[in-house]
Amino acid sequence: MQAERIVAHLRDLVAFDTTSHKSNLAIIDHIESLLRPLGFTLERVPDATGQKANLWATIGPADVPGYVLSGHTDVVPVDGQAWDTDPFTLTERDGKLYGRGACDMKGFLAACLAAAPAMAAADLKRPIHLAFSHDEEVGCVGARTLVERLAERPVTPLACFVGEPTRMGVVVGHKGKRSVAVTVRGHTVHSSLAPEGVNAVEFAALLVAKIRAVADRLAGEGARDALYDVPYTTTHVGVLRGGTALNIVADRAEILFEVRAIGGDDPDAILDEIEAYARAALEPRMQAARPDTGFAFDRYAGFPGLDTPADAAVVTLAKRLAGRNEHSKVAYGTEAGLFSQIGRIPTVVIGPGDIAQAHQANEWIETSELEACGRFVGEVIGEATRG
Repeated sequence: MQAERIVAHLRDLVAFDTTSHKSNLAIIDHIESLLRPLGFTLERVPDATGQKANLWATIGPADVPGYVLSGHTDVVPVDGQAWDTDPFTLTERDGKLYGRGACDMKGFLAACLAAAPAMAAADLKRPIHLAFSHDEEVGCVGARTLVERLAERPVTPLACFVGEPTRMGVVVGHKGKRSVAVTVRGHTVHSSLAPEGVNAVEFAALLVAKIRAVADRLAGEGARDALYDVPYTTTHVGVLRGGTALNIVADRAEILFEVRAIGGDDPDAILDEIEAYARAALEPRMQAARPDTGFAFDRYAGFPGLDTPADAAVVTLAKRLAGRNEHSKVAYGTEAGLFSQIGRIPTVVIGPGDIAQAHQANEWIETSELEACGRFVGEVIGEATRG
C-alpha cells in the first residue's frame, strides 16, 4: 500500500512539466493543496520574477530543532532525446517507472508527500520540514535564497537529508562547482594583415591551454580524496567558439569552463589563478596592439561543496535510519552544500534511484527504490516522535 501511494504521487508530479526554464508554480500549488489540509505551515520563497518559488513546509513544534527533507521540483529538458514513451506521463514496466524526473528527483518528493499524512498524525516532539526548491538543475539557484532566509532564524534544524539519487546510500560529500563564461574581445582585420589585428580565437585558445595545464597539475600533484570516483579537483572546458570566416581575424570568442573541487581545494582560488594569467600574460600582448581588447570573466553559477565528517551525528543518524553501514562521496553537485555551509545545518545526501539514470532519455526508477525511500522517511518520522 505504501508503494502504491508513492507511485500515485509520483504520477501526479511527473505530469507537471517543470523543466528549469519554465515556471514551477503549478506544482507548488499542487503540493500546497496536499499539505495545507494536513495542518502544515506553508511558506513560499519566490524568485525575483514571481514565476518560480521554493516551498518551506513545516509540521510539528516550531520552537525546537527538527529534521529537513529537501528536494528540487525542476527537471532537465527532454528536447532532442529519443523517448519511447511520453516523458511527462509516468509509465510502469517490469518494476521500473519511466518519466522525466522519476529518478531526479520527483521520486523522493513523492515519498515525502505519501508520508505527509503520517507526519501530521504523529505525536511529533521535533518538527519535520519539507524544503522543495526551484532551479537546482541550473546551478542550485532557488535553494540559495531559501537557505539564506533559514540562516537568519533562531532555531537551526538538527539534520538535513537531501534526496538526490544515491540508491539510498549515505553520501557525506560532493564537489563544489564554479561555472565561468569568458568573453574575449579582439580586433578584426583582413587575414592577409593578421599581425595588425588581435585574434580573439587565438588568445582564447591560449587561455584554454592554461586551463588544461591547471587540470594536469591538479591531476598529478593536487589534493586527493579517495572516496570520490575522480579523487581530485578538475577543470573542464565545455565550449570554445568564435570567428566568422577563414579570411577574417576574429574580434570575439567565448569560453565556457568549470571547476569541480574536492573539499581540500578552493575553487575560487583556482579561478583566480586562471584569471590572473589572462590579465598578466595575455592582455598586455593584446592591448599593446589595441587598448580596447582583452578578457571579461563572468562567474555566473556555482554551488559550494559538501564535506560532512564521517563521524558527524547526522551521518550516524542517516545510517541508522537507512539501515546502512557505509558512506561515500559523489562527483555531481547538489543543494546539500548550501544547507551545510550557508544554513549551518548538518547535511547528508540520501535518496532513491541511481544517478546514472538521471538526465537520460527514458529516465526511470525502480519501485523497490521508492519503497526503500518510504521506509527511510517513516524512520525520520519515528525519530521526530522520540525527541
